[in-house]
Amino acid sequence: MKLQVPFIQLPLAFDAARLSVEVAAIEEAAWMPHPQGMPGNSMLPLVAVNGNPADEAFSGPMQPTSLLLRCPYLMQVMASFGAVLGRSRLMRLSGHAEVKRHADLGYYWAERVRVHVPIVTQPSVRFDCGDATIHMSAGECWIFDTWRQHRVLNDAVQSRIHLVVDTIGGVDFWDLVARGRFHGASLTGWQPRPVGPSVDGPSTLACEAVNVPEVMTPWEMSRHLEFLLGEALPHPQLPVLRQHVHRLLTRWHELWALHGEQPEGRGHFRAAFNEFSTNVKEPATGVLLENQTLWIQAVLVRLGKIVVAAGATPGAQEQRAMGLRA
Repeated sequence: MKLQVPFIQLPLAFDAARLSVEVAAIEEAAWMPHPQGMPGNSMLPLVAVNGNPADEAFSGPMQPTSLLLRCPYLMQVMASFGAVLGRSRLMRLSGHAEVKRHADLGYYWAERVRVHVPIVTQPSVRFDCGDATIHMSAGECWIFDTWRQHRVLNDAVQSRIHLVVDTIGGVDFWDLVARGRFHGASLTGWQPRPVGPSVDGPSTLACEAVNVPEVMTPWEMSRHLEFLLGEALPHPQLPVLRQHVHRLLTRWHELWALHGEQPEGRGHFRAAFNEFSTNVKEPATGVLLENQTLWIQAVLVRLGKIVVAAGATPGAQEQRAMGLRA
């Protein structure tokens, strides 16, 4: 999700020592390699489709995994966000490893913000986003602009472990954000609310039940494409791209009026998008977005695999294309 600034600290403070005890109690065998195979990166799923830690899909009812249910304070921390939770994980970055610079282009992150709670970290761990660099201290709570280019570098010997939650938010969550602190802002008067372990922690979490459409509505399609056109840097071919976008949206409205989400129409939707992709390939050459990614790449990654029946678990190549990052 694109934010106004690179980083915002939320007014919450957690007991990192207590969290680290819960995490340390989870057996090493439960940790999985990062989906993209990035060296030194591993993960432990906490919220996944049907609570299945092996399911990396974006579509389907998100539920706590059995590992999360063993961690009452971790659940309390996640509940304190006041948000509907999507895919959530513990992300571990070993010593002298990094998360390489990238922007999150995939559909799932277009409307979701990524919450970070450092559990185990060292002062030298660096998080870059856009032109800003910060260290997230243990027990703090941060969100950041995943649309900008970002990277994480752990130049210490010890591993870094963060709780990482993807969420659309909610009224209470965005109220928290409104009371947050931009990175670099004065700490004078800054008093995050402590959220310590409670005997009466949450027995359930609010998790996504509906997340990825079978067929994207023309109104949502229009919003995504207008956003991507608006992010494009000046280029002589932009008027041509706008014409192709207008033609696609006109066709999409037509097909939606005829078929809606009915299965018999999906081949027509796919054909319309494939025709659009072919037609814009040449004029889009060299058109860059403000986050320094190619316009056509962003269009295909955000929309190309979601416009029709995108609920299947992505394979390795698909994951790479959709920008599955830590």
